[in-house]
Amino acid sequence: MKTYYSPDDLPKFAEIGEGAPELAKKFFDYYSSVFAEGELTEREKALIALAVSHTVQCPYCIDAYTKTCLEKGSNMAEMTEAVHVAVAIRGGASLVHGVQMRNVSEKVSM
Repeated sequence: MKTYYSPDDLPKFAEIGEGAPELAKKFFDYYSSVFAEGELTEREKALIALAVSHTVQCPYCIDAYTKTCLEKGSNMAEMTEAVHVAVAIRGGASLVHGVQMRNVSEKVSM
């Protein structure tokens, strides 16, 4: 089945820098630094990336970080819980904007 997002495109990510190699190098250097072991383990960072991937709805990132999480020792329960955390934050962020709606409604109704 052909879809808009092809898993075959994920390995082509590095090619994105061909039009601007200096900027691509800076991005990929930064990206590598962010995911290096630090105060958070590489496993913890992969779980965060997986959750964020679902929030920004990037199928390439979901594929990549699902694999990375498994490689770093996460299990399906941990990965699913991370996704639920992202869902809760995204849902809460949408709901809290309801305060804006209520504020405008109160002003208009006056």
